[in-house]
Amino acid sequence: MTTTMSRKLTLDDIADLRAYEREREAFRASVIEKRRVRRVALGTLMSLSFENRDTMRYQIQEMIRVEKTMTDEGVLEELHAYNPMIPEPGQLCATLFVELTSEDQVREWLPKLAGLERSISIVLSDGTAVPGRIDEKHAAGLTRDDVTAAVHYLVFDFTPDQVEAFGSGEVTVQCSLSTYLEVAALAPSTKAELLSDLRP
Repeated sequence: MTTTMSRKLTLDDIADLRAYEREREAFRASVIEKRRVRRVALGTLMSLSFENRDTMRYQIQEMIRVEKTMTDEGVLEELHAYNPMIPEPGQLCATLFVELTSEDQVREWLPKLAGLERSISIVLSDGTAVPGRIDEKHAAGLTRDDVTAAVHYLVFDFTPDQVEAFGSGEVTVQCSLSTYLEVAALAPSTKAELLSDLRP
C-alpha cells in the first residue's frame, strides 16, 4: 500500500526574511498568476479563490514579512492558522469573498446573506452537488444567524468517483441562498488547475 505525503507546510518550507526577500519578486508573480486561474466570480458580489500549497505559503511569507517574525514559535502560529486551507487529495479549499465596496452595500447585503457559508456547492456534470463545509478553525468567529462575514473559508470533500466526474464534464459553483441565487461555470484552465488539487 502506498501512502500519500501530506501537502501541509512545515517550518522547513518557510524562508527566513532575508532568504524570502531574494525570491519574493518571482514567487509573488507566479502566485498572482496562479490565483488568477484559481479565482471564480460568483455573480457580481462574490468570488471564490481556491487555495493550494503555494497560495498559502505566499500568505504566510507575507504575514511574516509584514510582522517581521523572527521566531519559530511565530512561524508555527501562522502555519497553524493557514495549513487547514491547503487541500489534501480529494479536497478543494476556497476562500469565499463577499466583495462589497461601500458602507451602504455592507449594511444592505451582510444581513441578506446570513447563512451564505452553508449555501455554496460545486455541481458536477451528472448533477451531483458537493457541498462546502465551514473550516472549523475559522467558523467560530465568522458564523452568526442574522448576518454573515465578508470572508469565509470552505472545504469541499470529494469521493474518488466525484473526482473522476469533476475531470470529465462541466463543473459549476453555485450559491443556493434565496437572496443570492447564482451559478458560475469553471473555465477549462481553472478546472485543470483544480484537478491537480483533487488528484494525488
